[in-house]
Order: sequence, then structure tokens, then C-alpha cells
Amino acid sequence: MKIRFITAAMVVLAATAACGGTTAVESAASTAGGTTSVVNCGQRLSVAAPPQRAITLEQNATEILLSLGLADRMVGTSYQTDPVQPALADDYRSVPVLAKLYPSRESVLQARPDFLYSTFTSAYAGDAAGPRAEHAKVGIPAYLSPFACEKPADGHASMSFEGLFAEIREVATLFGVADRGTSLVAAQQKRLDAAVQSAAVPQGTTALWYYSGTSTPYVAGQNGVPAAISTLLGLENVYADATQTWPAGSWETIATRDPDVIVLADLTRGGDGDSAESKIRYLRQNPATAKLTAVREGRFVTVSGSSMDPSIRSVEAVEQVGSGLRTVLR
Repeated sequence: MKIRFITAAMVVLAATAACGGTTAVESAASTAGGTTSVVNCGQRLSVAAPPQRAITLEQNATEILLSLGLADRMVGTSYQTDPVQPALADDYRSVPVLAKLYPSRESVLQARPDFLYSTFTSAYAGDAAGPRAEHAKVGIPAYLSPFACEKPADGHASMSFEGLFAEIREVATLFGVADRGTSLVAAQQKRLDAAVQSAAVPQGTTALWYYSGTSTPYVAGQNGVPAAISTLLGLENVYADATQTWPAGSWETIATRDPDVIVLADLTRGGDGDSAESKIRYLRQNPATAKLTAVREGRFVTVSGSSMDPSIRSVEAVEQVGSGLRTVLR
């Protein structure tokens, strides 16, 4: 599980984005003499011309570039965690896969990239693609999502759709396709607005966001995508008092808080308590959870695991949760 620990802060910007309000987090990209520069996670990152040989280091970054129509400028991808979105599948097949998980720094350099992109800090570890600073020394800009900065103070303290859309626009600007970024964000914003407006969640509805694990369940706390969605839809997260984004929960605490609904991450990696099906089976068989209201009433809502990290799929998660809640709470 790729878990990101971020400093605690309230998810207040998401509501602005959901209402279609003016965006407060704008791209910091500046262009001078043909060179486009941004300050990304505390490092100055510049491209003298739009990248033509990009590598994405995990699926969320991959799907953002593919959604911007940049498959022909990608020389590598890696770390696929879910089936690629159907609309992107053909383009994905045209991009070389460098590694099942993260590629090594040597594999990255062999592909002769002119841009690297990841939405996870772990991609730039020494035993993965290598530190961003090392790539900068050989002239390769290495972009990292502002939700995953090495130093949290250099990025966003909590997930917001406003921040996600700003990242998409910034990446599009670096690739010289700012108009595509604007169009993609507008389409995502329209879907987000519709999902929020169509949600009819009774006041006081409580939810457990169950990510993985059985004997020790990992659940959603503050600052991540589930927290932002809960704010948008009016859900009360039963672990909202946890300061971590993905804390280790306990079934005893969950039984005491007895959520009305359980939102399940459907993970494809095949581990204990990863798939939504295995989670439901465990919840129904385990004496500590079988008596939970949500379990007895079958109030389960399923979303893909990758949509629970800031990505092009996160708006889809809002749609899935809103639709699921209308079904299980009717």
C-alpha cells in the first residue's frame, strides 16, 4: 500500500471547487525566452521546450498524461495498480512498460527521458528511480505531485480538487498544451459539480473508509481524497479524528462508532483484505464486525483503490460514492 502521511489541515478548498467557484490555486508556471519554469515541491524545475520523451513512474501520473493526449511523447511507464481506464487503454498500450513496479535509475536513464513525473514520493527513492536532485544534475526535470512533496510544507497540506486541477493545468503548461489542461479540468469540474449536486446524503450519515487489511484495518483519516469527498457530500467520517491520512484502525473502535455505510477500496494486488469482495466476506464472517449496522444492512459502496489517491480518477470516486449512497440509503 502506498500511504502518504501529510500534516493535519482542514479540507476547505474542496467546497469551492465543487461549487464551480474561482480557482484560488493557480499554476505558478512562468515562461521566459522559451523556457517554462515552476517551483515544484521546493525545487526549481524548468523545461527549455515542451518535453518529448517523458516517463511516468506510476499509474496516476500515467493516466494524467494520457488524458492530456500525450501518449506520443511518452517513452516509458511503470507501476500499474489497476486496469487502465478503458478510454485510455489503446494509448497506454503504445507506451513501453519499464518495470512492473518502479524502474531503477539505470533503467530510467537508458530510456533517455527529458521529463519524469510521479504522484508518489516513493518513486524517487534511492532504490527506485532515484532522487529528483540527482536527475536535475543531469538535466532531467523530475516533477512530483504537490500532494506528495518530500517536505509537506513545500506542497499542499491536504487534498482538494482545486489543488488537483491546478496540478493538471501546471503539467499541461510544462508540456505546451495548456489549452488541453484547461479543457480537461473543465470537464472534470463539470462532472464534480453534477456529482455533488445530485448527492442526497441524510444529515448525520456516518461512513468508514476501509482501504485494506483484515486483522488490522487501514482506514481513511484526515487530509486525503476520502476526507475531501466526505466534506463535499456531507458524510461524517468515523475516523475524522485520526491525524494521519491512512491510519491503522481497530475493529473494536469501529464497532463502537458503528458506521451507517462502509466505503470499500477495491484493490487488485491480491493481498489479504485487498479486493472489495474479500473485505465484504471478512466483514460478514468476523464476529467483531458481523453485527455492524452497515454489514447487517449490506450498506457497502465500492470504489477503485487508485481513485483514493489524488488522480484523474478522483472525480469518478465522488460519482461512485454519491451513486452508491443513493442506492444503499434509499
